[in-house]
Amino acid sequence: MGATTIDAVIAALNDIVDKAIIEEDPVGYFAALYLKVTQRVKDKITQGYFDDNPRMERLDVVFANRYLEAYHNYKQGQPSTQSWELAFNATEAQKVIVLQHLLAGMNAHINLDLGVAAATITTPNNIADLQGDFNKINEVLAELLEEVEQSLARIWPGLLWILQKTRKVDDFLINFSMTLARDGAWEFANEYVVLGAEERRLALLQRDERIANFGKKLLRPGRIERFVFWIIRLSERGPVSQKIRDLLD
Repeated sequence: MGATTIDAVIAALNDIVDKAIIEEDPVGYFAALYLKVTQRVKDKITQGYFDDNPRMERLDVVFANRYLEAYHNYKQGQPSTQSWELAFNATEAQKVIVLQHLLAGMNAHINLDLGVAAATITTPNNIADLQGDFNKINEVLAELLEEVEQSLARIWPGLLWILQKTRKVDDFLINFSMTLARDGAWEFANEYVVLGAEERRLALLQRDERIANFGKKLLRPGRIERFVFWIIRLSERGPVSQKIRDLLD
């Protein structure tokens, strides 16, 4: 059974993170970031930040359950979406750096799952009412950006410098995770919400294929990015468990 409250989501993410730390499992990288974001969203809901806070909790829970289901499918050897299988399979690759793990997870979860979740809790008649709160999440993520950058800098102190020098910060972190991905998710939600069951199944398959192809570019980028990531990989500090803890701080 999936989570039914945001507290249950946080508890499930904590379990994944704790297990990953014990097992030195890179799957904990994205889970740690996701836990931090979810805790911040809960704080905002408690503060009455959104226009409709109960609705935002429903969105958070439906959204998170797609990740939790994909995670459990992966651990049990069951099929999932192409996008999530790509992200989880990358955790078994030695050459993938922490930043790429985070981006692969965000690609699957934001580009694919978020639009589905938004359409699931709305109807064609009221989805427009969600847009204001949907966009407020960008503000929440923006508040977390500096913390995430500092966490990544603890894992590899030269990361921010080299990304800035090669002008890859905007391309690989800020624009992708904030505006571009969420705008695409909102567009897909509006397309998806008006479809019947069979049309939704086909639309999800088609979008999943496109998102998975984009994920492959994140994990196997161009020549300059590969060189940058190679340098980072050689210099990342600490075991997997410590990197997960750094992302939580």
